[in-house]
Amino acid sequence: MLFNSLEFVLFFPLVVVAFYATPHRWRWLLLLVASYTFYMAWEPAYGLLILLSTLVDYHVARLIPEQATLAGRRRLLGISLVSNLGMLFSFKYYNLVNNTAAALAASLGIDWPLPESNLLLPVGISFYTFQTIGYTIDVYKGRQEPEQHFGFMALFVVYFPQLVAGPVERAGRLLPQLKAPVSFDTDRIVSGLRLAAWGLFKKVVVADRLAEVVDVIYGNPQGFGGFAFVVGTVFFGYQIYCDFSGYSDIAIGVARVLGVDLMKNFDQPHLSRSMAEIWTRWHISLSIWFRDYIYIPLGGNRVPFGRWALNIMVVMVGSGLWHGAQWSLMAWGAVHALLLILERATQAQRAWLQIALGLTRVPWLQRLVQWLCTWLLWQMTLVFFRANSLSDAIFILTHLGTGWDHLGNLVALARFFSRVHLDGFLFLYCLLLCPLTEGIDYVLRSPALVARFQALPRPVLWSVDQLLLFSILVLGSFGDKPFVYFQF
Repeated sequence: MLFNSLEFVLFFPLVVVAFYATPHRWRWLLLLVASYTFYMAWEPAYGLLILLSTLVDYHVARLIPEQATLAGRRRLLGISLVSNLGMLFSFKYYNLVNNTAAALAASLGIDWPLPESNLLLPVGISFYTFQTIGYTIDVYKGRQEPEQHFGFMALFVVYFPQLVAGPVERAGRLLPQLKAPVSFDTDRIVSGLRLAAWGLFKKVVVADRLAEVVDVIYGNPQGFGGFAFVVGTVFFGYQIYCDFSGYSDIAIGVARVLGVDLMKNFDQPHLSRSMAEIWTRWHISLSIWFRDYIYIPLGGNRVPFGRWALNIMVVMVGSGLWHGAQWSLMAWGAVHALLLILERATQAQRAWLQIALGLTRVPWLQRLVQWLCTWLLWQMTLVFFRANSLSDAIFILTHLGTGWDHLGNLVALARFFSRVHLDGFLFLYCLLLCPLTEGIDYVLRSPALVARFQALPRPVLWSVDQLLLFSILVLGSFGDKPFVYFQF
């Protein structure tokens, strides 16, 4: 079931009405049934995978504190890791490893006996797998008491607002909220619905409109040149931001209606002024997960530079692999790691250069240059993220200097617009959507500006709400268009 589907429009109000009509002691059961219904609408059989993951981690976590030895606790943690990562490997990474091994065997003249897998990738498996692994590790480390109520443990794993695309929540944040009594609060419900509506706008009006252009260009890069690659990559940057942050806004808004505050997952990453800053603003819950469960255990930044660089490479390549079983995504992670390493290694030199150029005497210009350099580097990395293969990514990056001569030819420009389903007006419309979303997101991230907005007269607030809904209905692109991160 998609947030941007008619099914969810009918499903969610029924859940809300039933939730507030149900006594508190039974609400966990209602939400658990609703969550499994939400997830199993795609493929009922895959609900068993979540149930299996829940059963394993529920029992493992309860047994860990009872072990008298460290070896016993480690064995139980190993059971959780092997079962969860084993399922993730079987559904997501088997074909990558198998096909790579088959290609290597063929180059050596050896017949490879293992066939490809035809298993359908379960929606959201990377999200709920990481969430439940994090829970078990927290219990193992003594940071979290094991949950004794199986129903609440199951609800923590399958809670439908953030089940398929995050945020990746911690048990210490989410479980107490799922257990807490919730009373009907009109202000909270209205603010939740507004945020969800804004997330839906970003998805169906912005992301899905830009996706139509991006898909054509990246679907056949050999048929385009540098101008198309720049347009397609910039549009993709805002497509994936609006698609994924839109999902997060809907998830946070929907959960707020039900009395739960999910963690913020995005903080306008396109305004970052360094590559390191981006990862404090983009997919925040995943960045924190990698920081706490991989980066810090590896030594974090408390180690010599060479070891730190290795830690960064492991984390970023792992992040790329988490996003998908493609070499291009692993390259995307590796490129990010190299940029982060280079950024730290050249910190003194860059500071000297800014002083030499006089940028430090003009703070606004210094910030502008830092932002522009960061934004351009981010756009470059997105080529690896969006390309259908590593060879396509390399082709695009090595052909950025081609295909610019037709910009002065109106006939050739019109032909390009026609190929990507645009005209001059729609092109400008798509360009305007990008700063529009950034501007509104800027208002939403400022408590002072939000307070000023909420203090406006009710007729004004209602008019804004109606304009937002009207824009979604008139300008939105509806249909079977899943969120980008569902495939992860």
